[in-house]
Amino acid sequence: MKKILNIFKNSKFKMLIILSVLLFIYTSICAISYAENVSTDIANSVFRLHVIANSDSSEDQKLKYIVRDNLLKYMNVICKDCSSKEEAINIVKENKNSFKQIAINTIKEYGYSYDVNINIGNFEFPTKSYGDISLPAGYYDALKVEIGEAKGQNWWCVMFPPLCFIDISSGVVPEESKEIMHNNLSDEEFALISDNSDSQIQFKFKLLEFFTNNGLITAKK
Repeated sequence: MKKILNIFKNSKFKMLIILSVLLFIYTSICAISYAENVSTDIANSVFRLHVIANSDSSEDQKLKYIVRDNLLKYMNVICKDCSSKEEAINIVKENKNSFKQIAINTIKEYGYSYDVNINIGNFEFPTKSYGDISLPAGYYDALKVEIGEAKGQNWWCVMFPPLCFIDISSGVVPEESKEIMHNNLSDEEFALISDNSDSQIQFKFKLLEFFTNNGLITAKK
């Protein structure tokens, strides 16, 4: 016991402990700062869609997908020439009432009378994969569509760049969509969401997920 106490009294050992703690704090701050900057940059490059069904019944879930398809068809028409996220958001804001009316008309067409609540804002999303692109959890700008009581399962996708319609059979995102996203990110940030073969990249993605899921970063606006 005395030997252990003597070790703790040793000035060199104390200095080693202090330096180790300072190194840990510095490394943690750097890691959190890196994760927060990357999370913010990724969030700033995409505009997402979030559709919530009235309930988890098979009928309401099927209706959710029909509403989704009609909204995306309209989105692809009015935003087909968009070259930036900001432009896409502005167009959606200008046509917010049209999105709501399309959803309501679709619901009525299939024999339901649910109301629809539509909001454009900054919302929390879980980690999601779209083909060979994976977006980490965090807060993203999105068009949020709530059908009826909005107590059913969610459906998520990316409206800009257009990742909603991917080749499901091959799980590949169109190169044009990747190029748009790449233009708004650094090479490392783009690799972070698109390269699953590099172990270092996988570690950084997991690090980003860890900090986000534990509330250490939010990238919330």
